[in-house]
Amino acid sequence: MRTAPTILHLDMDAFYASAEQASKPSLRGKAVIVGGLGPRGVVATASYEARVFGVHSAMPMAQARRLTPHAAYLVPRFGFYREISEQVMALLRGLSPLVEPLSLDEAFVDLEAGGAAWDEESARRTGVKLRADIRDSTGLTGSVGLAASKMLAKIGSEEAKPDGLVLIRPGTERAMLGPMPVRTLPGVGPATGDHLRRAGITTVDEIAEAGEDELVRLLGKAHGHALYAMALARDERPVVAEREAKSVSVEDTYDVDIHDRVRVGLEVQRLADRCVRRLREAGLSGRTIVLKVRRYDFSTLTRSETLRGPTDDPAVVREAAGRLLESVDTTGGVRLLGVGVSGLADYTQEDLFAQAHLAAGDARAEEHPEEGETAETPEEEPAPPPEHIWRAGQDVRHAEYGHGWVQGSGLGRVTVRFETPHSEPGRVRTFRTDDTRLESADPLPLVPRRPEPTEPRAVTSAAGD
Repeated sequence: MRTAPTILHLDMDAFYASAEQASKPSLRGKAVIVGGLGPRGVVATASYEARVFGVHSAMPMAQARRLTPHAAYLVPRFGFYREISEQVMALLRGLSPLVEPLSLDEAFVDLEAGGAAWDEESARRTGVKLRADIRDSTGLTGSVGLAASKMLAKIGSEEAKPDGLVLIRPGTERAMLGPMPVRTLPGVGPATGDHLRRAGITTVDEIAEAGEDELVRLLGKAHGHALYAMALARDERPVVAEREAKSVSVEDTYDVDIHDRVRVGLEVQRLADRCVRRLREAGLSGRTIVLKVRRYDFSTLTRSETLRGPTDDPAVVREAAGRLLESVDTTGGVRLLGVGVSGLADYTQEDLFAQAHLAAGDARAEEHPEEGETAETPEEEPAPPPEHIWRAGQDVRHAEYGHGWVQGSGLGRVTVRFETPHSEPGRVRTFRTDDTRLESADPLPLVPRRPEPTEPRAVTSAAGD
């Protein structure tokens, strides 16, 4: 293990909920819960104001509502969170070429590999500056752990929450870990924790005292060896730079199962367009189109089709996804749909507009269209758009009142609070859900974008002026 605390772990504080509070002035300092709002929904993130009531991530949303009926409940805005995450990850990559993202809000950084830190003082200085830079560029806070290993750096960031920095000095790890509960160690979940508790092991010190042989007997060879090493603060795992993406995909889970086949088809088309937008934003294309369908009974079906060359053409992806859908029985209802593209490349072939028709020999769908169906898809009259659904937390713009967000909707009405990240808490107004003056909008940046610097203009003066 290293002799200097040059492994950094960053964890953004209650990321989704904090981003929503920063975006919506009326929610600052209040309990905010982000996640699926339907009967099957779970909590993605809870603000610290909600956590004091016992709400935590992965909790069923129904339970969270019982604990905090007064909280604001919002659907996730993943595109918005991803934009913020990209800003944060860019700051991390400015410190080192070895950045290992774990999620949108969490990453390891090898500071020594980038020359950003080489001892305790330089590591602490870098961590302090990083936290200030994150706040300056995103308006949000992150907690930082610094240590000589990944495991200890992650434990340090947990101890630092919220909005703090913890540096674990090499040589002090055993003393720090000893009194901590066994659940502190990575890989010790509720089941393993209960198993150890029944054996009289509740702290990290007691894991070390039990010995490696006893842990292997209790947990099996691989888990026992790993847990004993962690209890002794041994972790030699390197920071692994972000791997190249192997696929691009989008999916939606529905609060109520979709039974209408036309609606299912429209949702697949919409997801295909979203997937292509993400492909193009990344400057990529792909050869294999993938459709994911989770049905009413939780069975999940995946269908795929490989084209003759890579594409980022939305018409091609829509057509392939629609054909894959034909091989899936959705009569019992659909609770999740997803469209993805794999076999990625950084170029496209311009002559592939109709290639989906030509790829029948490469298709890998597990089921086939019924006999009598032809490869040609007849032109269809455009289907009517599905009824607009306003979701809590969604960004909107009104022709008269400007930017706002949806507080709730139902019974043909939608309630909107009109405010921006930089305004005072705004007023609430109610409209019909089909009000043509109200439309979806893009999120506003949390920190005003700085104007691009301009070149100074040369000034000449006449002689004698």
